[in-house]
This record gives sequence, structure tokens and C-alpha cells, in this order.
Amino acid sequence: MPAELNHLDYYRLPWNYADNGISWLEPTTDCNLRCEGCYRDPHGHGHKTLEEVRADLEVFKKLRKSDCMSIAGGDPLVYPQIIELVSMIKDMGWKPIINTNGLALDEKLLWKLKNAGVYGFTFHIDTSQKRPKVTAATEIELNELRLHYAKMLAKVGGIACSFNATISDKTVHEIPEMVRWAQDHADIVHTVVFILFRSPSLTGNFDFYANGEKIEVQDTYKEAEWGGERTLMAPDIVEKIREADPMYEPAAYLNGTANPDSFKWLLGNRIVFNGKTMGYVSPRFMELVQTFDHLFTGTYLAYADPKSVSRGKLAAFFIGLVDKQMRKIFFNILKASLFNPLKFFLPAYIQSFMIIQPVNFEPDGRQDMCDSCPDITVHDGKLMWSCRLEEVKNFGAFVQTVPVK
Repeated sequence: MPAELNHLDYYRLPWNYADNGISWLEPTTDCNLRCEGCYRDPHGHGHKTLEEVRADLEVFKKLRKSDCMSIAGGDPLVYPQIIELVSMIKDMGWKPIINTNGLALDEKLLWKLKNAGVYGFTFHIDTSQKRPKVTAATEIELNELRLHYAKMLAKVGGIACSFNATISDKTVHEIPEMVRWAQDHADIVHTVVFILFRSPSLTGNFDFYANGEKIEVQDTYKEAEWGGERTLMAPDIVEKIREADPMYEPAAYLNGTANPDSFKWLLGNRIVFNGKTMGYVSPRFMELVQTFDHLFTGTYLAYADPKSVSRGKLAAFFIGLVDKQMRKIFFNILKASLFNPLKFFLPAYIQSFMIIQPVNFEPDGRQDMCDSCPDITVHDGKLMWSCRLEEVKNFGAFVQTVPVK
């Protein structure tokens, strides 16, 4: 059974269209890997010039505040001027975050990227990919590959480490083991993101229109057997996380454009001490973090410094002065140190779980998108949803849905 969640129990992130934790830059559509259900044209349009990318960044500067700039694509590590791009993004005032499958990354390139100012990596790794020289057939088996990249970043040091995995009806049962694996490596794995799979067969019985004309979307959004037959929603993932970690409780969210009680981005942060979960941070903790970060930096926080995520004990103590849930976490740390006081000096790590629920269609045809989407990109000088950019490229407009009568 899906978990029962009430959005009013959590902190609605203050992110909005013009002032957001994240923005999304696509310097290339080329990729060295193909994922099932990928929403980018497999043939792509190649690399933008560095001047074209700078023009996109200037649009962001003019229209939108952000803490981080996610460099995506395609795969940004195949972009020939990725070092220069990372340096440019840092010089313009953002934290450069590279969203990659990791295939092109080695330690030599990683050092160059760090010297250029890279702040973090989000590795997209899941069973929808056919990776060369990787025989893993399950998400659990892919944890070895995830650990390879986490250790690489930890060796270089000072870089935020996140993992994305698209989850389908066929892989959702593996979430509990992924959660346990993440707990075992909370010192070097800072964030795990579960992205729910969508395909045209899972969106309902609709006709599709663009600019008033009826269209076919099959060439834009391919069917994928990997996706299974059931539409997953955020509460389904919460239930699976709780199988591995019964303490799991979200703290913050972004709602949908059609439904204020839908969970498009659902965030929970646990504090791990001595390999065990001490509890999950409170909505008030999230509110204080966002409020004070915006007050002192001018932007809402998206990616935290790796040093700060090792200070869960201090966070639990100080926020615990005004918040019961955080106070309970601090007391749990004290109890865990009772029979060996030296343990108290071990770090307590803040580890994030994010659930992203893509567009779902209401029976009346309304499309429930991510309100205040963090993955807004630039196309032809305008801000647009990155996950639906192919619609604009193929049809000149976002697709509308009308129930079949």
C-alpha cells in the first residue's frame, strides 16, 4: 500500500520560477550512452559553442536567481570545453554541478574539473542503461559501480556526491536495498534521487494537440518495456524507503501545478551516526536552512558543502534548542554513545533522499507539472521546462492533452 502523506505536514520549499535553488544548462545533446525512456532526441543537435552557452547563462542571470547550475545534456562530459564551461559558471556566481552517467570520468579529468571549480556531481546510474563492460543486471548489483564513483570523488575531496536512478514498476522493489547501501556509505554518498519513470502508455487515454493541431507523440516519447505497466507515484516510493528505514519521514516538497497536495519533489534528510539512522530532520530545520541561506547569500540552498553535511550532530543540537524532532535526534546520538563515550566524537552525516515525480495527467487532461521547477533550462532565449523541450523542438509548443471521448 502507498504511504499516506499530508502535504500540510511538510515545509513547502520557497523556490519559485524566478528564485530557485537550481537551474539547468544543456551545452550539448550528444551522449555516450542511451537510457530507456530518455526524453532527449537520440540523434541530438551536437554541441553549443561556448559563446552560445554564455548567452544562455546571461538569460539565467537576467531572469532567475539560483544557488547551483546543473550542467546536463546529453552528457556534459562529452562537451569538448567542459573545463572552460565549469570555470565560467563558477566565475558567474553559481555552484557548477555536473549531471553525468560517469562514463567519461576518470581521476585525471576529475582533478581538472575540481581545479576549474566544480562543486558537485550527480551520477545517473540505473538498469535502464546498457553500459559497456558492466554486467550488472539489477540496481543492487549497480551499487558497486556507484561506490566506484563515490570513492573517486572522496579521494579527490571536497566535492558533493549524488546519485540519480530512474525507478520503474520493474525496479521499485530494489529501493530498500539501495537505501541500506546508502546508509552504509553516508560519509561519501550525500544524496540519492529516485526519479519515477513515465512513458506514453502510462499517461491515460488522451489525444494530443500542439498549436491547435492534433498530433502523434510516439516519435517524441518512445515506449519502453523497461517501464513496466504501473504508474508510480511519490507515496509508492516512500513506502519502499520505509521498508529499509522505518524512521523515514519527508521534510520538504514542491507541489504540482494542478494539485497543491501532489508531491513533485519530495525531500527527506536523515542523520546517520556510527552507521545507523538517528532520525530525519524536521520541516522546521528545512525552513531555517532555506531562510537563513537566502538571507545571507541571496539564494535558496540546493547543494550543501560536503564538510557541512558531516555536521549533523551540531545541526541536531542547535536546531534542537527550538525543535522537538531535532532534539530527539540529538538525544538518540547521546544514547548511541552511552556505553562508549568516545563514539560521541564521531561525525554524524546528513544524507538526503529526493523523490521526483514527473508529469502526470489528470482525467480532465490537465498536466500536473512540477510547480516552481528546479530543472528549468534556456531555449531560444526563453526559460522552459527541460523535461519537455523535445515538444517545443518538434511541434513548436508544449503538447496539450484532451481526454478521448
